[in-house]
Amino acid sequence: MANFIQQTDVMSKKRRDIPQYQLPIIETHFHLDYLKDGSPDEILNAARAIGVEHFMTISVTPSNMPTAMALAHANNDVSATLGVHPHDAAEFNDDTEVFMRANLRDDKVVAVGEIGLDYYYDHCDRDVQKAVFKRQLALAVEFEMPVVIHTREADDDTMAILREYAPQMKRKGVVHSFTSGMELAKVAVELGFCLGINGIVTFNKADNVREVVAATPLEQLLLETDSPYLTPMPYRGVENAPKYLPFIAEKIAEVKGITVEAVLKQTYANSLREFF
Repeated sequence: MANFIQQTDVMSKKRRDIPQYQLPIIETHFHLDYLKDGSPDEILNAARAIGVEHFMTISVTPSNMPTAMALAHANNDVSATLGVHPHDAAEFNDDTEVFMRANLRDDKVVAVGEIGLDYYYDHCDRDVQKAVFKRQLALAVEFEMPVVIHTREADDDTMAILREYAPQMKRKGVVHSFTSGMELAKVAVELGFCLGINGIVTFNKADNVREVVAATPLEQLLLETDSPYLTPMPYRGVENAPKYLPFIAEKIAEVKGITVEAVLKQTYANSLREFF
């Protein structure tokens, strides 16, 4: 117990106030209904106070799509996405598609997502994941909407499917929480997708992510937290939240050798272009 207290004390001493850069920020990926360290109003207000202008709360299951939409309708500066995560692909059925079709043109819905492939956990059969991914990409094509893509340990299949569908998509979107290989990064960027960068870029062992950030044009990077997960340094160990976005922008600026202001201005413009 003493050891734990000492480690906690060291971590807390390394923490610093959240910086404010007087520039607007868009949170392109978080899960407002999953955050527990405060009410939705408290979480949103804390982020607004440091410059977050708009938020995208992301759906992952058929059951939380209505919740995400309700949160968006309750807050002028919150938008929602509709989609089923690869972990939950087995839950996608005709009723799910009916719901999505009925609501994708809602003014508060800005993308199809979170959709994709996850072969790291393999919570769902891979053939089912691929079929559901394609089915939701087809909806994005039909409704001319961007997508929010999750991919982990599935680079080859993700590249193949994106090459199949991207030419049909008038709007592309983002490969979020990017931790994949450089080849997928290059293919995604060439096809017109952005890469979503979150707190992982600040982790000590995330050299691969920093290499991708260095190689990717700033015009195709987006800021996100994926909160409540992946809290950036120096706040690892507490629940993540949109208020920590400036730390991600700072690390991107460091990696690319540019100012934080340049990162904030361009990623804000990128977010508007992709989703709004």
